[in-house]
Amino acid sequence: MNSDPLDEPLSRPPLRFVPPYSAAPVWRRRLWLHILLFLLTLFTTTALGARLAFNFKNNLPAFDLEHDLAAFLEAFRDPSILLSGLPYSLTLLLVLSAHEFGHWFACVFHGIAASLPYFLPAPTFIGTFGAFIRFRSAVKNRQELFDVGVAGPLAGFAFVLPALAIGLALSKVVPGIGQHGEMQFGTPIILRLAEWWLFPGAAASDIYLHPVARAAWVGLFATSLNLLPIGQLDGGHIVYACFGERHRIISTVAIAVLAILGFVYWPWWVWAVVLFFVGRKHFFVFDMGGIGRGRWQVFFLTIVIFVLCFIPAPVLYNSEQGFLP
Repeated sequence: MNSDPLDEPLSRPPLRFVPPYSAAPVWRRRLWLHILLFLLTLFTTTALGARLAFNFKNNLPAFDLEHDLAAFLEAFRDPSILLSGLPYSLTLLLVLSAHEFGHWFACVFHGIAASLPYFLPAPTFIGTFGAFIRFRSAVKNRQELFDVGVAGPLAGFAFVLPALAIGLALSKVVPGIGQHGEMQFGTPIILRLAEWWLFPGAAASDIYLHPVARAAWVGLFATSLNLLPIGQLDGGHIVYACFGERHRIISTVAIAVLAILGFVYWPWWVWAVVLFFVGRKHFFVFDMGGIGRGRWQVFFLTIVIFVLCFIPAPVLYNSEQGFLP
């Protein structure tokens, strides 16, 4: 007997597991770009590191803009000099990679699609403009946002500490070295505490940092910048996760503080203006539940890390009248 087709059960496709996101097709298509940017950044940081190593060996000022920026051209003419720059470049790239992959692994853990790190090569006095990753899917709740935001600074700081210890152990005291050259670098609290321990009685301006310690300095500075509680910086993500829409008020206050610091170090005025127009907003997170006691404890830890790393006047430039902001 023929059965009515309407009496037949509806056929359904077999169930299969679908992961929260499939990041592989995206980053594999652009893997060449990530590799290229990393290699270019390795070159610029290594070229600069070679000059830092030369200056350190010969007790020359750490940076001389006229000659040290020419190091990038010199590296093309004589690639063999790059070998001496690896301690600086590998240390710095290790710290930057730890920071960015801290974010990336937190995204993977929470099922948030994110790009691999984009490194930014630059012929500057640190050899790079840093690195970043991009979100490719929504963040579902404040807990995820907090974890992703805090993972980078914590991972980077965990790697910068041993780099700082090794670099300071290789550093030396050269009386008056800080008063020569065109640039003088500020000292974060954590670095000064370590210097007091390893070089008791020595002035900060007399301590000549080894290139590895110089890379750690860059890592500390980058950590403090990322922890500024503004916009969509790491600190902005953390503050939004903790305080929700009050993030805008906190960001505005932080920008005002940067404007005041501009009287000590004028580039903070540039940061304050840019962040005032683009850094006070944060993307909306739909689930505004609490973050839990454990994350609040980590939040206070990030405040301590920020204070230890922050430099009110990172770089001072020499003039005929002395060092000026």
